[in-house]
Amino acid sequence: MPPFEEYANEIRDIWDTHWLTNMGIKHNIFREKLCEYLEINNIDLFTNGHMSLELSLQALNLQGEVITTPFTFASTTHAIVRNGLTPVFCDINADDYTIDVTKIEKLITDRTCAIMPVHVYGNICNIEEIDRLSKKYDLKVIYDACHSFGAKYKGISTARFGDVSCFSFHATKVFNSIEGGAACFKDDELGRRLYDLKNFGIHGPESVEAVGANAKMNEFCAAMGICNLRHLNDNIAKRKTIDEKYRERLDGIPGLKLNARRADIEYNYAYFPIFIEPTEFGASRNEVMSALAEKNIYARKYFYPLTSEFECFHGKYDVNLTPVALNVSRRVLTLPMYADLSLDSVDKICNIIVDLSKMR
Repeated sequence: MPPFEEYANEIRDIWDTHWLTNMGIKHNIFREKLCEYLEINNIDLFTNGHMSLELSLQALNLQGEVITTPFTFASTTHAIVRNGLTPVFCDINADDYTIDVTKIEKLITDRTCAIMPVHVYGNICNIEEIDRLSKKYDLKVIYDACHSFGAKYKGISTARFGDVSCFSFHATKVFNSIEGGAACFKDDELGRRLYDLKNFGIHGPESVEAVGANAKMNEFCAAMGICNLRHLNDNIAKRKTIDEKYRERLDGIPGLKLNARRADIEYNYAYFPIFIEPTEFGASRNEVMSALAEKNIYARKYFYPLTSEFECFHGKYDVNLTPVALNVSRRVLTLPMYADLSLDSVDKICNIIVDLSKMR
């Protein structure tokens, strides 16, 4: 969160205008600043990241199957299903947990209409191969870029990839607007459809041209986004220092694999996942999580379970068809990571993990 005085000052004129929502001054300023930061021309703001995904799929008028990954948050899969589309789950890479592009082509059928890859933990998917496949088979690409705000691949913002790239500005993200989301796109016509879908299709006080939902960002969230954008680069720099401390302490421990890093990616250090191989490490993922929780340190099984394992999809999908994702989901643990996390706290976390490894 920004300093209280900064946010209070940012929202002060809302009391003067009484304009709380519906593309107000703050909304429009936030939108312009995001375009500048992300180096894009087209962006639309939403009440949350999920609605950016769900309405982007709807705006593309898709039918059939969407190839995606089960190693993601519920939103990715739910956005597909809620549009009457069928998710087809592709396995992931074992090193960075993004979709395994070598396995996409064999999943493409005459019903495939799109690919929805996920930039997991801020790791960037194989952009070039996804682009090649989409052009070869005439498929739309909708990136779930919710973990990648502020990251770049070969100097290019992740907002510029695919037909649409969607972001979440939820409070737990690297960058937040309390709650919110955005869709970045190239096609102006797609932008018009997104606008209709987020605002009931209303074009004037007596004109409703399309059937739409209500997914507008309010002025208070936009104001928080304006404030937090000012501090984003500093916060990413702080996260990098924390990431480096974790690596200094945990790298090289048998049975513990750290998130891969690549020279062609500018990371946002959104998360710090560790992969625990219990037979080598000497303790399971659950045992490490419990040991941390005993000291009031709360790590997350993120992502577990796979979305293809959810109760709401019981019996529909075979999780054994994505064995890498299944294995990672049962062994990955994301450690605390936020800009104000002290290095002393990182040491405390690492001491607990190191002590467990010595007990094997």
